[in-house]
Amino acid sequence: MNRREALFATGALLAAGAASAAEDHSHHHHMGAHPYQAVLDTAGICIEKGEICLTHCIMLLGEGDKSMAACAATVRDMLASCRALITLAAAESKFAPKLAALCVDVCKTCEAECKKHADKHKPCKECMESCAECAKACKAVAA
Repeated sequence: MNRREALFATGALLAAGAASAAEDHSHHHHMGAHPYQAVLDTAGICIEKGEICLTHCIMLLGEGDKSMAACAATVRDMLASCRALITLAAAESKFAPKLAALCVDVCKTCEAECKKHADKHKPCKECMESCAECAKACKAVAA
């Protein structure tokens, strides 16, 4: 066997080993979809839209628009609860349903506050919509 053949053989063995390792790893989670997938998805979107909304509120507050203070506060609460929910839901914690029940209230409160500004501010509208979806997903798994 020359050097080229040896390298080719080694590469083929490595590729076969990688494929085998992938097959070995894939069997660890045969349960199908994650039981909290909708919660994970919607809470993640809530966090994304909420961060944008909070930044927008802070900018407007900095310009003297005090009407955004309540919006910023409710978004901050939503961000904290959704982050915690993602952590517990991803771990399939026994506490996830209880936190999901709390997140229904937190997201509905944020949705209501953002609704006051939705016609004027796109970040508030998008946060409001994401909170409505998250509340719906949380309600489905809440204890």
